[in-house]
Amino acid sequence: MGRAWVSQQAVISDVFTSVTNVSCNAAAAAPAEHVVDIGCGTGDTLLDFARIVGPSGAVLGVDVSVPMLDLARQRAAKAGYGNVSCALADATTYAFEPGWADLVYSRFGVMFFDDPVKAFTNIRGGMKRGARLVFVCFRAMPESPWFRVPIEAARPHLPAQPPADPLAPGMFSFARAERVRGILSDAGFREIALNAVDVPMHGKDIAQSMAFMTQAGPLPAILESGSDEQRKRATEAVRQALAAHIGADGRGLHAGLWLVSALT
Repeated sequence: MGRAWVSQQAVISDVFTSVTNVSCNAAAAAPAEHVVDIGCGTGDTLLDFARIVGPSGAVLGVDVSVPMLDLARQRAAKAGYGNVSCALADATTYAFEPGWADLVYSRFGVMFFDDPVKAFTNIRGGMKRGARLVFVCFRAMPESPWFRVPIEAARPHLPAQPPADPLAPGMFSFARAERVRGILSDAGFREIALNAVDVPMHGKDIAQSMAFMTQAGPLPAILESGSDEQRKRATEAVRQALAAHIGADGRGLHAGLWLVSALT
């Protein structure tokens, strides 16, 4: 998956334009702050924060993917940001510098922890008193037409899939607001707030939307369950479904998100 995201970095960055804008605006980083970006991936938000905090601030990106983190480092170096560092690590066990961060942020990087309470407890240990936690995660899959429409189009052409465990680490494991509140409360956070937002996804055109759908999100795993012929029929059905919902500018479908914030 990491290699797929690297190969589609420009596409994914474009598709997530509104998500990045909404979540980074909510994070409200300021000059000279110390920021931790959990699941920083190929570095989109890492670079945004590096620009905002400036040379008197610092940004730490944490991710478990070697190829994605390598690209993030390359992009930061190319942009000339000397205030960026990256750690190849699981945030559940990474030795954060105690009391270092003013802000911990994540764009879709926190739903995959095996033990989320342990992970957020460890993350909180690296934050200053009164520091901000801001992350964005998906609500239930049916609330995101960006994912629901192609999956509904593909399913009739593929073998039946067993029902997913809603609590297992994955894209939609934080869909239930009460679960997220419970995790953060148990990890010691306070003033926890969840805002439901519907954010447009920027597909640009059908070709770019298909490039994203077949490489990222829940669809690739479903496609893998079929034969070559089944995958071919399913992929064409997805293309037709997107064509029916997405305009010439690639827009028309949104993702249902939680914009989550809390304080230490």
